[in-house]
Amino acid sequence: MGYIRLDVPISDPSFGKLFPCTCRMEEIAQRRDESLRSLNNLQAVERFTFETFNPESAGMSPERQRTLRRAYDVALAYAKEPEGWLVLVGGYGCGKTHLAAAIANRALVQGIVPLFVTVPDLLDHLRSTYAPGSPQPYSSRFDQVRNTPLLILDDLGTENATPWALEKLFQLLNHRYTARLATVLTTNQELEHIDARLRSRLVDPDLVEIVTILAPDHRMVGVDERFASSLDMLPYYADMTFSTFDDRKRELEKAEAHSLATAIQIAKTYADTPDGWFILTGTYGVGKTHLAAAIANERLRQGHQALLVVVPDLLDYLRAAFSPQSSLSLGKRFEEVRRAPLLVLDDLGTESATPWAREKLFQLINYRYVARLPTIITTATELKDLDPKISIRFMDTSRCVVHEIKATAYLGGAATPRRRGSRASRSRS
Repeated sequence: MGYIRLDVPISDPSFGKLFPCTCRMEEIAQRRDESLRSLNNLQAVERFTFETFNPESAGMSPERQRTLRRAYDVALAYAKEPEGWLVLVGGYGCGKTHLAAAIANRALVQGIVPLFVTVPDLLDHLRSTYAPGSPQPYSSRFDQVRNTPLLILDDLGTENATPWALEKLFQLLNHRYTARLATVLTTNQELEHIDARLRSRLVDPDLVEIVTILAPDHRMVGVDERFASSLDMLPYYADMTFSTFDDRKRELEKAEAHSLATAIQIAKTYADTPDGWFILTGTYGVGKTHLAAAIANERLRQGHQALLVVVPDLLDYLRAAFSPQSSLSLGKRFEEVRRAPLLVLDDLGTESATPWAREKLFQLINYRYVARLPTIITTATELKDLDPKISIRFMDTSRCVVHEIKATAYLGGAATPRRRGSRASRSRS
């Protein structure tokens, strides 16, 4: 019949149980592999191999190029010897799925049958076993998934996070974590936004290697990154550099000149090593935008990436995602901004303060605050008059430098010495 009972004492856990004999093991393994193939999405990604992946994409900053090359090297090494967990993190279209599929396709060549599936599809497969006509019971399918030799889960975080879905994902990942089974996951979510129980397994350095890819959407390859976003105003501010900034020493009162000189010094230091946040406040026309753009242009000159957006334009850009003609989803547009290696938010406080606008700005600012991403903000609004959820982040002196430029607006023209006590001086102070 192909099954045997082991000759063991009655106290043995295996007593009385049926086990397949060796003649049946090959047949069982073949059925298991066929069942895995029915769940697999591999046919749709068979073209995604290491040979078809280009880790030297043109048009990227050196910093982004390094992250793409490292992801490729780590994935290739993992494919040769799948052990432990590999987590690929990055925005839409950066190459995560390609690399994960390449690992799966390489495993097939090496005689390993992997399970490659997107998380939403996996949950649908599990739910389908509850149907009356299901050819496979839930327990059998779930056991098959959690014990597969190599599991590759694509798009973790895109599933509908119902309590049932989170419970099944935790059971699955917890089992594989405990058994230390080879697992690859991709996600466009920051790990701090993933369910805490799942996250605790994903950040164990003894088992898991996390690789973050900063590359842009591959569909934009060949396009100058400075012009990839219709939002980015930096190309229009290319002439705003430190060398073109007027310190107005001969025009301003001593205290005003000192305030402006301090702002220049802070900006230059920040441009060399962007760490934390730099918030520039002051009335219109004192040079806030010029200094912010000068920092961003200096970073570009050094080979880094920067994005400068005007806050009202940003909100219009996000709203445009709701148009039926939009080719970019709201999520994709939002990710483009919040993940920028260096982000300049110009003119905060001038936007229409609708509940939706306040929510989006808070999500953006809070994300960059938690992730400690370098951010420059200019505003002519007093901090106390901004949304309290936002202004409270600016008060964190361990992360933010706030400097008010206490000077009169620059009106253009030749610098003219000012006489202390003159009518002009009194009217502009």
